[in-house]
Amino acid sequence: MARLYASTGDGIARLEESNGAWKVALSLHGSGAQCLAVDPRDADVVYAGLREAGLRRTSDGGHSWVDCELPAPGVFSVAVSGVDGAVYAGIEPSALFRSDDGGETWRELTALLELPSRPTWSFPPRPWTSHVRWIAPNPHDADLLLVGIELGGLMRSIDGGVSWQDHRPGAQRDVHSIAWHPQAEGRAYEAGGGGAAWSKDGGETWQPADAGRDRNYTWAVAVEPDDANGWYVSASTGPFAAHGGADPEARIYAWRDGEWRPLAGGLPEPLPAMPYALVATHGRLFAGLADGQLWESSDRGESWHSCALEGDALMRLNALAHAAA
Repeated sequence: MARLYASTGDGIARLEESNGAWKVALSLHGSGAQCLAVDPRDADVVYAGLREAGLRRTSDGGHSWVDCELPAPGVFSVAVSGVDGAVYAGIEPSALFRSDDGGETWRELTALLELPSRPTWSFPPRPWTSHVRWIAPNPHDADLLLVGIELGGLMRSIDGGVSWQDHRPGAQRDVHSIAWHPQAEGRAYEAGGGGAAWSKDGGETWQPADAGRDRNYTWAVAVEPDDANGWYVSASTGPFAAHGGADPEARIYAWRDGEWRPLAGGLPEPLPAMPYALVATHGRLFAGLADGQLWESSDRGESWHSCALEGDALMRLNALAHAAA
């Protein structure tokens, strides 16, 4: 039985697959939960980042939650290392915190704010600030960490956040999401406001990946677990289309033979809402839309079907995470 977790912008949803449908159970109602991370070592342990109220943790799959007492309220990103269990939380205004005891205590990784590019960090809708939009601990090396600033750049640490390299060559500065390949060491992938990029050397350098795509405002990224060259992005024509609540002009693309190919095969054309989340597991690809729809493909995006949802209503999907068995 498969399990997914989703943040809705208001709470956290647990989705359990049963008899061809997904049973939805909402928790943290009214919390402003906008991001989440599942502990790769325990599918019942989930961290939820709240827009104005810090970080929460559940150890029982969402039935109960505790306050992790993060010393900052506005959480925009959270991640858990599958190597050493370190928990990372990124906030607005940009800062990064780490916990080595499951969120009981925290220390700020202050060297991130000492980077030369910091005075240029600025989030266009709120130009006086920026935030840590994405945190990607490497699944093979506990000390290797990538962090994306919206808008500021893609930063890299090789010592668990003690020190940092500034924006990496070839990467998008307007970082939206980052992924590592779970098996191919050194492979990393980025979706950003001006396009996509990938790295073959552990995030040290990046190369653009934009051929064949007619929309350059990329948002979500996912990678096939058994194929380092098989990855996906969602994209729109720009931020106003993607997030404005009207026609997102959005598509989902697959990387095939050195270029992007738009996926259809049962998906609405055009998509009725922005695909904010993509998740690829062994043999399954999921897309979570801004209006709460969940779509699935079992053939690497060639064909799709809408997932039947039962239980609590899903009005929005901001982020999606697979809970490994």
